[in-house]
Amino acid sequence: MTAIRERTVLFADLRGSTGLYESLGNAEASALVTQTVGQISEAVLESGGQLIKTLGDGLMAAFDTPRDGVRAAQRMQDMLERTVQRARRLNNPAMLALRLQVALARGEVVELNSDCFGDAVNVAARLIDHAGDGETLITAEVLAGLHHASKGRFRSLDRISVRGRIEPVHVYRMDAAALLSADDAATQFGEPMRSVEPDGMRLTWGDLDRVFDIHAMPIVLGRSVQATYCITDARVSRSHARIDWQGSSFELTDLSYNGTYVRFGESGEMLSLKRGSCTLHGSGVIGLGGPPTDEQSPIVRFEVLHFADTEPQQPFGLRGRR
Repeated sequence: MTAIRERTVLFADLRGSTGLYESLGNAEASALVTQTVGQISEAVLESGGQLIKTLGDGLMAAFDTPRDGVRAAQRMQDMLERTVQRARRLNNPAMLALRLQVALARGEVVELNSDCFGDAVNVAARLIDHAGDGETLITAEVLAGLHHASKGRFRSLDRISVRGRIEPVHVYRMDAAALLSADDAATQFGEPMRSVEPDGMRLTWGDLDRVFDIHAMPIVLGRSVQATYCITDARVSRSHARIDWQGSSFELTDLSYNGTYVRFGESGEMLSLKRGSCTLHGSGVIGLGGPPTDEQSPIVRFEVLHFADTEPQQPFGLRGRR
């Protein structure tokens, strides 16, 4: 039977399991991953959701309300953190690398044969590619359905280009420093917070470690000696990619023939930009002319800097133009 309903769709991916297969072997590692995914899937039922399917190292679920979906996401993160802490106490290093990425989107979905289809499903599935280790990302539609107190736990990442979708998606990240239960009283944050405006961008390639403030934009990464950030590698185009300041966030645009690749966090999925763009947030790596998994490709590490959250720093003007 086919039904069309408004639902909140959640995707969760377990990262860091590769080390388990290397240290434990396929059979034991597979059993451990299956057990861990089974444990976090309990959060779906506890929060009143429907487990649609498990996906190897992850799962897909659907909820009637955004509040239930966010509660499940937080519960999953808490469960995995306790699992990792227990592994640390038992001196089980193979488990210590496990992290969880979660993404939620809301919209009209088609329910058919215990499965779900539709734009919200596609957005949540693609959005998880942008999540870092231990991060939960939600769309503006999910945020709109939360109680006032819960909205304050999320910070805006602005609009992010999602693969397979023409229009960018306004994305919010759960603030790890404000993980409160959905039933807690109003937090000090009040209305949903926009991220504190970034102070700059750090780029590192080998010994080339530079910090740029927002007034130094755009940054052109390329092989040309006239590029802002010069990378002398044959795979890199003369003007390979550009980082622009878009008023509240940094946007990376591919200008090359060989492509630009982005991975957020240490083990997130890779985004392939073919003359496309994406918003840079947090930290990660940029592969120029090849994916970050290719050891022959030049890999640039990036970090979006918020000096308000760090120790006092030397002024950008002295650091970013050396």
